[in-house]
Amino acid sequence: MYSYIPAKDMARARQFYEGKLGFKPKEEVAGGVVYAFGRSTAGFLYPTPNAGTSQASQAFWSVDDVDREIAALKARGVVFEDYAMPGERSAAGAITAGGAKAAWFKDSEGNIMALIQTL
Repeated sequence: MYSYIPAKDMARARQFYEGKLGFKPKEEVAGGVVYAFGRSTAGFLYPTPNAGTSQASQAFWSVDDVDREIAALKARGVVFEDYAMPGERSAAGAITAGGAKAAWFKDSEGNIMALIQTL
């Protein structure tokens, strides 16, 4: 999977993705930056005035332990969303329903991102 991540302000977005999420840039292309993720997946952060306009999740990362990732990202200043959804909520704030545990946050550009743990 190769996701496209829109950014209104590339410097601000890079600070979020590299500083708060800890991603390392793989290469810069056409004014944007590519980040390589696990299992041969990647994302392209690119400049556009349309960033943050979608009310749906832009991308999610499959992780082994959502609660552990929530704690690590909160320590770096990432703020998680609190959506009213059916399911059991963990102490860290993740929702468990339908065979998965999930948590959502917005990036610096207003894009909705998620962490998902398959149960």
